Amino acid sequence: MFKKHILSAVVALGMAVSGQAQQTEQFSIATLNIDGLPQKILVFNVNAEGPGSPGTVRIGKYLMNKDYDLMFLQEDFNYHEELSIVMEDNYRFDTWSGNIGLDGHKIDFLHLQNQRFECDGLMACWKKIHNVSAGQRTAWADGFGKFSHCNDLLATKGFRRYEVTLANGKQIVVYDLHMDAEDNLDTEEGKAGPDRAARQNQRKQLRDDIMNRLDDRPVIVLGDFNTFYYRDKAKEDFIDAINASGKATIADVWVELQNKGKFPDYQEDNRVRDDREEEHGGESLDKILYINPTSASMSLKPLSYSRDIDGFMYNGKALGDHFPVAATFQLTDRKSTGILTISNDAQAEGNAEYYNINGQRVSQPASGIYIEQTAKGIRKRIIK
Repeated sequence: MFKKHILSAVVALGMAVSGQAQQTEQFSIATLNIDGLPQKILVFNVNAEGPGSPGTVRIGKYLMNKDYDLMFLQEDFNYHEELSIVMEDNYRFDTWSGNIGLDGHKIDFLHLQNQRFECDGLMACWKKIHNVSAGQRTAWADGFGKFSHCNDLLATKGFRRYEVTLANGKQIVVYDLHMDAEDNLDTEEGKAGPDRAARQNQRKQLRDDIMNRLDDRPVIVLGDFNTFYYRDKAKEDFIDAINASGKATIADVWVELQNKGKFPDYQEDNRVRDDREEEHGGESLDKILYINPTSASMSLKPLSYSRDIDGFMYNGKALGDHFPVAATFQLTDRKSTGILTISNDAQAEGNAEYYNINGQRVSQPASGIYIEQTAKGIRKRIIK
């Protein structure tokens, strides 16, 4: 009875302070590993089944036709010109970090164990109606596998941070990333432990960078996580850790819109293969997460999620070894929406609680509502 009383009072107050119309912006965003490793280096097959030059042109045409507002790519290594030339009329691109191979690189053939290409393979492209800052590159502090375990250490993998100004002038932050991979044979033989440990350290590094630089702008984190929730403790060390900080809330768009809000259960079996996505509810290695800082004046809300398998085919074969993952977001000005919802599960007699304008419990908001239960009843005060 008490909870209903508070909730109805708060909803009424929320309606009272919602005098202005909502100010919203919708945009689409996609992530795709374009499988841009060279097909051959000298006489050695590197990615013989990859799209190569003609396949990358088809990927560029596919992305051009999808007409996403913002796109963030991985493995844009050796065929960047083929990709960009068919998209440059409508899109701008971030700085390309280079290729993998012999061209333009000094190779110490006597000490190949020390060879590492400085390219990260990450790329952003965006419609010209938007403005995106050059991505700030950060290499992973930890990784595993130079000539085994998917050769992650041959390239300088990591993440890039972008500041995005949408067409209407509103700003968000976007992180594009590529984490360590895991070979199926290593998984089946129970030898993928070092890869999973590397990914865990990379998630923590990414989490710390996000939280240390968090301001009042919403954040989108996307890319090739090489992670399944059922085999990696990503929910625990990334999702839960950010939610527990009190500084922001984070959610996975696929979990929220496609999996009924439930994260797949973590499995202790370290031999679970990573190529049977249909057996695990359709979870993809490629993810789109979003973060709303508690102090933000704007908030992100996902409206749609898609993983395009059928459309990413050519002559019965996928254009690359990953499928595009995309989402549509609504960016809403919190200051004009009033209080949406409030949970009172933790409310107890004698407690005083602060809620921000979006209905989330905070320590002390700059704007929001203050609720206190006293012996004489409930005291409510709007903080402006």
